[in-house]
Amino acid sequence: MYPNQYYYHYAPQHNSTYPMLNDTQLVNDIQKAINAEYSAVACYEKLAKMAPTEDEKNRILEIQKDEIRHLEEFSKIYSHLTGRKPSYQIIEECPDNYRAGIEFAFKDEQETVDSYLEIADKANDLMIKERFRRAAADEQNHAVWFLFFFFKKPRHNTNK
Repeated sequence: MYPNQYYYHYAPQHNSTYPMLNDTQLVNDIQKAINAEYSAVACYEKLAKMAPTEDEKNRILEIQKDEIRHLEEFSKIYSHLTGRKPSYQIIEECPDNYRAGIEFAFKDEQETVDSYLEIADKANDLMIKERFRRAAADEQNHAVWFLFFFFKKPRHNTNK
């Protein structure tokens, strides 16, 4: 197909002297996704420390690894579309209570699925579509785990 497919998909596209920003909304959505992933990485670090069992802690850390991968992939896409690095900021505060935190994570992951599918639909580049569709599938999987932890945790013990 192409001698260097990686370069083909991620190389900045230029229109005269300016990077191609044919869809400012898409770029803004990707920046929002970057901040959401950055926030999730921080939140899952906090939740892992509060996890009541080693199994839950390890699963949350595995989920965090996926979020780090998404963050890196989305950052590369952003940089190649715009010619600049994205900014990183926490846009959602993680609850200090474990049960509230996993409920928050579940809802956030579910909402993220729809957001990532919308980004995939807006993108013209097949690699961007694939990355966001894959991330949406990961987020759905994460939501299932957080839902499992939520119903596994007794309601009467909300301090941890």
